[in-house]
Amino acid sequence: MPVRSHHNLWLREIKDLIRGISGGFLFGIPLLYTMEVWWVGSAAEPLRLLSAIALTFTIIVLLNQTSGFRGTADVRFSDACMDSTEEIALGILCSTCILVLLREITLDTSLKEALGKLIYESIPFALGVALANQLLGGQQDEAQSQSNPQPQRKNRLNSTLADLGAAFIGAIVVAFSIAPTDEVPMLATAVSGPWLLALIAASLLISYTIVFAADFSNQKKRHQQQGIFQDPFSETVIAYLISLFAAVFMLLLFDKLGFSDPWSTWLRYTLILGLPATVGGAAGRLAI
Repeated sequence: MPVRSHHNLWLREIKDLIRGISGGFLFGIPLLYTMEVWWVGSAAEPLRLLSAIALTFTIIVLLNQTSGFRGTADVRFSDACMDSTEEIALGILCSTCILVLLREITLDTSLKEALGKLIYESIPFALGVALANQLLGGQQDEAQSQSNPQPQRKNRLNSTLADLGAAFIGAIVVAFSIAPTDEVPMLATAVSGPWLLALIAASLLISYTIVFAADFSNQKKRHQQQGIFQDPFSETVIAYLISLFAAVFMLLLFDKLGFSDPWSTWLRYTLILGLPATVGGAAGRLAI
């Protein structure tokens, strides 16, 4: 029994971390495509960086006092401080991974510039981690499943169309705010070759984690959907392709791509904008 209890504790901890990281991506991905944040972070003095960390820590402690991302009913101040430290660390980790993928941080980047970018970009990620359980936790989903143990099953075609529509709308909402900016062309000059493959893998992994592994509300309903492509792997791939289509549509709409551009430009632009579009598509699928 103690071994099983210890095992369950670790499983719960892993699930909390996955939920927190997924919440960080939902809240933090748009600012990762904002060059003004890169520039401000790069030029920030150490005192300003410490102030940013202190302010973020204070806000997250207050959030965790009500209900931390672990969803504990009774949160002591010491626990809130520990959780807040962990959430900021997760925010920095997520920001590091994406900024490295986008080649905004490389081995040639100075330590001061890298730290500035990471600290400023990690703020929305850390807030997303802290808010993940409060806004997107799975308690509502469990309560609904108990009150309605036999979910209403839709026609397979209708379910499929609803999934694809939700992914497309969510992707459009996020891509619409990024496509008109100069960030995508700027990033496209640095991201190529193996980094594009890594970007595809990261987009698929983040999409799968948000919808099927983070234990957000409606996750159980996602597994019970009756769509044509309704298994986690195929749905994730199809939703990613839909998000890429939404990214292309937005790039064409805002004249960032033209039919005279080479295919390599189309590929780089689409995959770069496809990452935030995929996050938006995952959020859209959670909403239905």
